[in-house]
Amino acid sequence: MRGHDRINTCLPDELIVEVFRLLDSKPSRDACSLVCKRWLALERLSRTTLRVGATGSPDLFVKLLARRFFNVRNVHIDERLNITLPVQLGRRRGNNNNVVSSLQLYATEKNGPEDVGFESCSLSDAGLIALGEGFPKLEKLSLIWCSNVSSSGLIALAKKCSFLTALDLQGCYVGDHGLAAVGQSCKQLGDLNLRFCEALTDTGLVELALGCGNSLKALGIAACAKITDVSLEAVGVHCKSLEILSLDSEFMHNKGVLAVAQGCPFLKVLKLQCINVTDEALKAVGTSCASLELLALYSFQRFTDKGLRAIGNGCKKLKDLTLSDCYFLSDKGLEAIATGCKQLTHLTVNGCHNIGTLGLEFIGKSCSLLTELTLLYCQRISNRALLEIGRGCKLLQALDLVDCSSIGDEAICYIAKGCRNLKKLHIRRCYEIGNRGIVAVGENCKSLTDLSLRFCDRVGDEALVAIGKCNSLQYLNVSGCHQIGDAGIMAIARGCPQLTYLDVSVLQNLGDMAMAELGEGCPNLKDIVLSHCRQITDVGLSHLVKNCTLLESCHMVYCPGISSSGVATVVSSCPNIKKLLVEKWKVSQRTKRRAGSIISYLCVDLI
Repeated sequence: MRGHDRINTCLPDELIVEVFRLLDSKPSRDACSLVCKRWLALERLSRTTLRVGATGSPDLFVKLLARRFFNVRNVHIDERLNITLPVQLGRRRGNNNNVVSSLQLYATEKNGPEDVGFESCSLSDAGLIALGEGFPKLEKLSLIWCSNVSSSGLIALAKKCSFLTALDLQGCYVGDHGLAAVGQSCKQLGDLNLRFCEALTDTGLVELALGCGNSLKALGIAACAKITDVSLEAVGVHCKSLEILSLDSEFMHNKGVLAVAQGCPFLKVLKLQCINVTDEALKAVGTSCASLELLALYSFQRFTDKGLRAIGNGCKKLKDLTLSDCYFLSDKGLEAIATGCKQLTHLTVNGCHNIGTLGLEFIGKSCSLLTELTLLYCQRISNRALLEIGRGCKLLQALDLVDCSSIGDEAICYIAKGCRNLKKLHIRRCYEIGNRGIVAVGENCKSLTDLSLRFCDRVGDEALVAIGKCNSLQYLNVSGCHQIGDAGIMAIARGCPQLTYLDVSVLQNLGDMAMAELGEGCPNLKDIVLSHCRQITDVGLSHLVKNCTLLESCHMVYCPGISSSGVATVVSSCPNIKKLLVEKWKVSQRTKRRAGSIISYLCVDLI
């Protein structure tokens, strides 16, 4: 078949483009684009999403990208992105001023990025104008912390991109005129994020609600000091289809939330961090928002069980509840949720010091559909609460416990035996949990894929030997579990071939034998944290990377047994390595030249 092209002569452009869209990685797509000129052109047609790090020259980027990619629908520009793979572009003949160097760009379609780039600069109004002219079919635009963008650029963009459905202006200093222009021109806008837009006032948001309120379904407002209840009243009147509302403001009161609750009957998601909102507003939500599925309440100083009781009585479809730092809530409020919200699947209780064992017992007895439970800093919740969860919540798949000092092995045994579908278990600083509870998990929860036991100092090798029988395990974090040594990690290496992430930092008894076993048994390992492991040396590290060629990230600071030779071994043996954290003095000049930007240094000042 040599010399015969059986693909280009038979397949139409449309089919090849569809094949490119189905490719799941950037290297695969890039390789295809290099086959021939036709494939290069078609691969460009398959790109629909671009991500640009605004640490380059995004204004110039946009103009270049518009010439190359014609079917772009989604653009994400984030000044926090730090793309560090430079491409040098030479001087164009006949134009001495057109010199571009140190190019930085991140373009992606789904999870397929493409990297290019420019000198440090921020996106400006000129870039927004170029966006509008280059991508008139744009549907989704994110401008994260693009502080040089103003209303002028947004007005120009809105006029060109009338098909815009989602707009994220987080951290942009745009004003009322820009937001009003979006409302007038973008009649299909459904998703708007205004977090940290400090220049906006009620005037802009009211004008937007008047212009495109009929289509708006999701709205986020945070740290906008000049936006008050007046804006929410306009939302309640004009945005009848609103489904998602996120508010973080000390300037909002009951009046605004009441207007939204009464005017937006299809509200499904409500997130509130408003210190001046009281039970009155929550009662309105419970009365008017029967479709509510997710409620998140953060730092409520004036919210009591009365408001939660109204939610339990009226929001029968509630599936996801987060209560964070709500100091005046008690077991009675959680009882009302358990009694009224039988469809609850996700529950997070964080720092609510008056919620204890009794409240969780009600959840276990009444909410049989619960799949995820997170308990953070809940000192009053004891083993008996998880006994009821284990009995009644057979579908539980994820459990997260942090600083729950009254929960021990007995509770984990109840969960392990009652919730055999458990896939994720995260435990941090729960000092009453030891080997017995984790052994029960290994014996009963064979679907476990994600296990974190950070600073659980009663957990040792015996527990990991049992976990080694969970051959679906992909993520393991045992940082700070000082009783774990080679035997436990070797059991993981022999029984968990799908492991991709491992954190064994601060394990003083872990040595080279475990590293050798990991190299043999876990070829899919991509991320490993070895910091503060004093017994690991260059020998163990070489055995590890010999077969773990997929390794992308390795942290190994404060490992006295690892020298510059070990660092060089990692760099030379792992072609996919993207991040290496190590002391600067352990990196030779040769390794530095070879590794380039993948190495991050731990800076230590010697006094």
